[in-house]
Amino acid sequence: MTNFAFVFPGQGSQSVGMLDAWGDHPAVRDTLAEASAALGEDVARLIHEGPEATLALTVNTQLVMMVAGVAAYRAWRAEGGPVPALVAGHSLGEYSALVAAGAMTLTDAVPLVRFRAQAMQDAVPVGTGAMMAILGLDGVDVARACDQAARDSGEVVSAANFNDPKQTVIAGSRAGVDMAVDLLKRMGAKRAMPLSVSAPFHCALMKPAAERLRERLAATTLVTPAIPVINNIDVAIETDPDRIRDALYRQAFGPVRWVELVVAMHGRGLRHIFECGPGRVLAKMIKRIEHAEATTTTVLDPATLAEARGMLA
Repeated sequence: MTNFAFVFPGQGSQSVGMLDAWGDHPAVRDTLAEASAALGEDVARLIHEGPEATLALTVNTQLVMMVAGVAAYRAWRAEGGPVPALVAGHSLGEYSALVAAGAMTLTDAVPLVRFRAQAMQDAVPVGTGAMMAILGLDGVDVARACDQAARDSGEVVSAANFNDPKQTVIAGSRAGVDMAVDLLKRMGAKRAMPLSVSAPFHCALMKPAAERLRERLAATTLVTPAIPVINNIDVAIETDPDRIRDALYRQAFGPVRWVELVVAMHGRGLRHIFECGPGRVLAKMIKRIEHAEATTTTVLDPATLAEARGMLA
């Protein structure tokens, strides 16, 4: 059997009805029931009915994406899919990865992720922060331009997500992001695309949220993962629960180093990297990072699950 990794998507891949294609699959049904019991809210109904505006609220988006990723993973295992050699997640997806790896239970993860989302939303008043995807420049150049804009303006702006070699998301105050975008366009950025998010994630403005999260993490049971989990903030595999907690704390206000993470998987000999959960965002990023050397697909319904299993035969 070919060694492979699973990666779990984060905020932005959600859609109303995103689990409908699983039908009444027992693993998905049981996952939704467990999440609903832990939250005291009908998570299945939220995902199935939305509406889109409700699903797009940060306090709901992070929750449903984490649950959906876990549901897809449990369906994979229930259908005889093998255990991956490694797991990881993009931003919020790291929580899905930790649940899949057995580092925390879904019952504990559901209220934790809801708390994380609320803390992030509370940290910055709506409309005062911004995130922008910068296309066509190297991530190192984007980070340097953000540093310069921050120094020149006194505003907060930094590189937040290193998604692929020519796409980096920046985050900060609206004024700081605007100044950085002006500089980046002069440097030759092909495009600057505003992201439809309610808070500027993975930047220093999230530090108050991270402090609240750290207290909640301290009260959450974590154990050594049964499957190695490579994290976003250090591109490292941690086994000690306290070090995992610290990485999750720092991830809230630090960058998602996705390019380095995928390269690290490649360095471990993993050529098959499958996205587990709704959407195809990560699978596309992986192809742009690893080009022809990456074999990837998305496990998001019974048909793609079967396809992914066939790739490992």
